[in-house]
Amino acid sequence: MSTFETNLRIPGPTMLPPTVREAGGRQMINHRGPEYAALQGRIVAAMRPFFGTAGDVVLLTCAGSGGLEAAVVNVLSPGDRVLAATTGAFGDRFAKVAEVYGASVRRLETEWGRAIEPAVLRAALAEEPGVRAILLTHNETSTGVTNPVAELSAVAREVAPEALLLVDGVSSIGAIPFEADAWGVDIAVTGSQKAWMAAPGMAFISASDRAWAAMETARMPRFYLDLRRHRESAATGQTPWTPAVAVMYQVDEGLRLMEAETPAGVFARHRACGAATRAGLRALGFDLLADPACASDTVTAAWVPEGLDWKAFSGEYKARGLVLAGGQGKLKGRIFRVGHLGFIVLDHVLGLLAVLEEASLAVGRPVEPGAAVAAAQLAAREAGRAVVPQEVQR
Repeated sequence: MSTFETNLRIPGPTMLPPTVREAGGRQMINHRGPEYAALQGRIVAAMRPFFGTAGDVVLLTCAGSGGLEAAVVNVLSPGDRVLAATTGAFGDRFAKVAEVYGASVRRLETEWGRAIEPAVLRAALAEEPGVRAILLTHNETSTGVTNPVAELSAVAREVAPEALLLVDGVSSIGAIPFEADAWGVDIAVTGSQKAWMAAPGMAFISASDRAWAAMETARMPRFYLDLRRHRESAATGQTPWTPAVAVMYQVDEGLRLMEAETPAGVFARHRACGAATRAGLRALGFDLLADPACASDTVTAAWVPEGLDWKAFSGEYKARGLVLAGGQGKLKGRIFRVGHLGFIVLDHVLGLLAVLEEASLAVGRPVEPGAAVAAAQLAAREAGRAVVPQEVQR
């Protein structure tokens, strides 16, 4: 049995800071009382800067996928034409949700590991007049690619100004810059178990005025996920259904830490950790899946090298407490993924790279001891590593 403490480095759920873990163990409160209303109000106010919105942020008790379903069913009707820009497994899932509810979906696909190019979106929209909605994935967790939502949104507003822009920001919002209002995003979705450093169980959604107007005429079925019900309840500091209070305690504490760090500090930390992870993996001889021009600062995907006994290699790093993610969809068994979002600082990255170095040496891979850590430290400095408050580092 391993004597190492579990070092969970998957793209979510993420590890939790000590004060966040403690917050989840607090006693329950009346979810119809003033204490709960204050809790919900703090969360919404603290999240707005990370969403880049002055508008409503709705809290749902469900996973991120539930939030994506809410995005679709609240603004669309069966038969609506939808263009889904997909760059991986989660983009495909977003498109599938729309199809299940009766939308007419055209997929705009790219090679996995590459981002959607604005010129490609422009051409696709020109070929598809009358599109009601465009589905985008800001950060494709299955491939480690970040799509240029700002540029893609500008194209959409120019070519298809009536189309609603729905964005999966589950593994991006709260970790990398996002500007819902400035970019013209109509609905954006994220989840508690990612950048927010909390347990799974909550989804958070921002909606534009255009989105709220569309909800009045949308005809896809919805009840539990009806955002209008949530907006009405939020006006009195409540939710229409019983919320996941313990998860909200954790989100509240995570946001307190993030506010102390400031959004700019949070983004700089993720940028440094992403650069360090990529540099360290390359120094260990791993080829990365994502095009460097669109590499994610929250998750990195690397190819499993030819000839590597993956079972033996993964057994070595697992025995040392490290937990990584495998590939999804057509990449299952071909890649592994390292999550570096939420509760992550440079020391965590250096530690996981040291474990991967030990595992490499244990199975006879020719790596230079210390090279990965050195490469990661240099990359972090070049990325402009910010000073992280001691509260977050603990």
